[in-house]
Amino acid sequence: MFSIKSAIFIAWALAIVLFDWRRRLIPNALIIAGGACALAFAAARISPFDTSIGMALFGLGAGFVALVPFHALGMMGAADVKAFAALGAWCGPRALVGIWVAASLAAFVHALVLLARRRAAFALRDLPDTATLEERRRNSTPYGALLAAAAIGHLALFASGAHA
Repeated sequence: MFSIKSAIFIAWALAIVLFDWRRRLIPNALIIAGGACALAFAAARISPFDTSIGMALFGLGAGFVALVPFHALGMMGAADVKAFAALGAWCGPRALVGIWVAASLAAFVHALVLLARRRAAFALRDLPDTATLEERRRNSTPYGALLAAAAIGHLALFASGAHA
């Protein structure tokens, strides 16, 4: 059964999903609020993931360090990195690998769909690739949304006792 603390996490994670899916951006205020709430819940020992403050801090750092090289290489936005760090504070470092794998598999499928759609559109129009910034943004993978959705899935597994 989900508790109010789980509902708070789910609401925050769904906000990440909605912002990133619709706008391809995640407001810093949302990330900061989520990270601060995760640390406060861990410090008060009421984390929905039973994360201690030490593990929340370690998860925060691990989430950031794990994805910052991808941002440095231009493969993802800074908001995705910060969101993963905040998710690490919520879930703890042990959960990050599973969340990362699930989100990456979903991103792979999303990228294949985008590629197929783009090829079909260009085959029909036979136009050169001159996408605007808005079109490129719309045709990118909302990785932060996929990370947050995977974390909601992790919470469901954790709550059911299916975690290892």
